Amino acid sequence: MKSIKTILFGLISLLALSSCSNDKKITSERGKVKFETISLSSKLGGRISKIYVTEGQEVKKGDTLAFIDIPEVVAKMMQAEGAITSAQGQLNMAYNGATSEQLSQIDQKLNSGKAQLEFAQESYNRLENMYKDSLVSQQQFDEVKMKLAMAKAQVDAVEAKRSEVRNGTRAEQIEQAKGQLDRALGAKEEVNSAANEKYLIAPANMSIETISLDEGELLTPGYSLFNGYKKNSVYFRFTIPESKIYDFKAGQRLTLVNPYTNEEIYSKIIAINQLAHYADITSTAPLYELDESIYELKVVPTENVEDLTFYLNATVLIKKQ
Repeated sequence: MKSIKTILFGLISLLALSSCSNDKKITSERGKVKFETISLSSKLGGRISKIYVTEGQEVKKGDTLAFIDIPEVVAKMMQAEGAITSAQGQLNMAYNGATSEQLSQIDQKLNSGKAQLEFAQESYNRLENMYKDSLVSQQQFDEVKMKLAMAKAQVDAVEAKRSEVRNGTRAEQIEQAKGQLDRALGAKEEVNSAANEKYLIAPANMSIETISLDEGELLTPGYSLFNGYKKNSVYFRFTIPESKIYDFKAGQRLTLVNPYTNEEIYSKIIAINQLAHYADITSTAPLYELDESIYELKVVPTENVEDLTFYLNATVLIKKQ
């Protein structure tokens, strides 16, 4: 019986010594594995027609994640194409000037105006002599005089129009036509940009963690459809009380340990920030007083860790140097 007690006592002592030995190597500061997050949403609203990925799936940059049905894009494209056709026609007309048919119409209008002017001139000449002989009143003579002036003005206007057409379009009209065409082309580019929004594309190699909607549901502009983590963007987050924060500084090199695999990760501190709310604290062993300020260490690997396996919010420890 004594021998059994002695053996048990020895085993307990050995475990206690082993625990003390481990405490000398690894501090009580514990952190969490983190990844840079990515949220994907659409600038335009539409109905989710197809989702090509599942939660937990790893995708590569450029992979298509979903197709969004946006019927308004087709209508907008038709409007933009019509505006371009119209604006191009206006510009061509401005460059080419009037057609032969338009010139013929102007000439006919001018001939008609000249005929009216000739008749008005003859009427004026007759009434002028009669007015001198007091055969017509002043009002009758003034009316004929006014009609003559109007006929001259009409002929002058048509001649000016014919001269403008024959001399070519004014530069201002050409610039106006160019502006209308540029505006129409810009509208088409806007529609093309909107058409590209029908496909949600992975911006980087990432892991899909959550999909917020199902096929057939309506996606509103700016609503996050996919949430995930960027691959090869692992970092570590530690919460440190103010009583221990002076043991650390930005740029300091640290050796981290995975407590389950005993793998060591060489890293450095890139930022130290105060946490404003205790809800942000994620330490697994918060050794601090309630009145202490709490700080966050953001630590990144300094070596290639592609061969190591990390899981979100898994525990890592800081090893004593």
